[in-house]
Amino acid sequence: MENHSTRIILITGPKHSGKTSAGRVLAELLGASFVDLDELIEQQSGKSPRALYKEDPEVFRQAETRALASLLSENIGGEPRVVAAGGGLIDNPEALELLQQRNHSGAEVMTVYLEITADTAWERITKAAQKTGELPPFLNTENPRETHAALHKRRGAAYREFASLTLSAEGKTSGDIGREITGRLKRKDI
Repeated sequence: MENHSTRIILITGPKHSGKTSAGRVLAELLGASFVDLDELIEQQSGKSPRALYKEDPEVFRQAETRALASLLSENIGGEPRVVAAGGGLIDNPEALELLQQRNHSGAEVMTVYLEITADTAWERITKAAQKTGELPPFLNTENPRETHAALHKRRGAAYREFASLTLSAEGKTSGDIGREITGRLKRKDI
């Protein structure tokens, strides 16, 4: 990785924005390891993030915070990592505090927000729901599309404010996104 102060690149964005696939490509391009935070949550808790969220959103957030904390503590002075986070990380104040503390300790976490339109996100969510037979639990409301649009708008604004870098992922492949982030790192304009 070109920027040695950056130990972790955290890929964030809405559900189905390409965080995992772009993260894998980016890790390969940088010679870094890759971690999917949702997979780590499942390894640690024995339950999928969806099952934890259905149990109780707070139970999920606590599991997400524990997984992130273990990842950050394992990585002190360690090898660079690319991490794909869940779409709702921005709604987890404890996890955000961990990230901010890590930045203040001198071991930087660079957060990249992959931005897609609400319509694109909704289309991908409903396509995935056709395969699984259900919408994500956070959309089990009277009007899921309205809920999604409001959530997408609120989270997008929060992610843009929090992230080190915001990239449009609209119409781009995971390779395009990985190469764009790598180019920005090499130019050190992040």
